[in-house]
Amino acid sequence: MTETEARALATHRHYKGGLYRVIGVARHSETEEAMIVYEHLWPHERGLWVRPAAMFNETLADGTPRFAPLDIPL
Repeated sequence: MTETEARALATHRHYKGGLYRVIGVARHSETEEAMIVYEHLWPHERGLWVRPAAMFNETLADGTPRFAPLDIPL
């Protein structure tokens, strides 16, 4: 997938530059912790990942969001 193709699907950009699409929020079966289900789109092979919502939404020590939301036209 090219960066342009990924940009058309992406909802977030990782602080290291990768493009991702959030699929939804799931609950951990044992702890009920909110988990973000997301798809890596670019620059590596596509794949599904999960990460605790608190970590997905956190801001790094320098103030940069781990995953910055992209402007999505309505």
